Amino acid sequence: MSGEQILQMFGFLLPAVVTGVVAFYFFKMHTKNEDGRRRFLLHKDSQKNTLPIRLQAYERMALFLERISIPSLVVRVAPKSSDKNEYENLLIKSIENEFEHNLSQQIYLSDECWNIIKAAKSATIQMIRKAGMSETDSADKLREDVLTETMDKQSPSATALSFVKKEIGELW
Repeated sequence: MSGEQILQMFGFLLPAVVTGVVAFYFFKMHTKNEDGRRRFLLHKDSQKNTLPIRLQAYERMALFLERISIPSLVVRVAPKSSDKNEYENLLIKSIENEFEHNLSQQIYLSDECWNIIKAAKSATIQMIRKAGMSETDSADKLREDVLTETMDKQSPSATALSFVKKEIGELW
């Protein structure tokens, strides 16, 4: 082959190679866009299905926080005897039972929200234990002491509930 023939072949080959590269690039871009569109539609569809479940989980955790707030708890859980220690344990057991009943909701909440709810539960239990360490001699007096302890400051449940409400607002 002469140099002129090679140059002529290169002249025919160059447009075919350029066309092939451009076609490959556009095909790759199209495939990437389609994949992104499918992923978006799948996410949108799953969001539509999971949003009601997530909202229900937040509702249940709001109810949990309301139920373990000290004023609500001492009204709902009355002492069965006059023994202060028995009543303290009854209050704590009630909180633990409520928590265990709602344990599965954590998969629908953010880690931060779940940790704040756990912290509120622990802080509420600590407040009950602190009141139980007083010189109180009866369950009714313990009930008063626990309520008095929470009158001066915002309860851990109220703080956690504010965070839950804020996080629900971010879902919209």
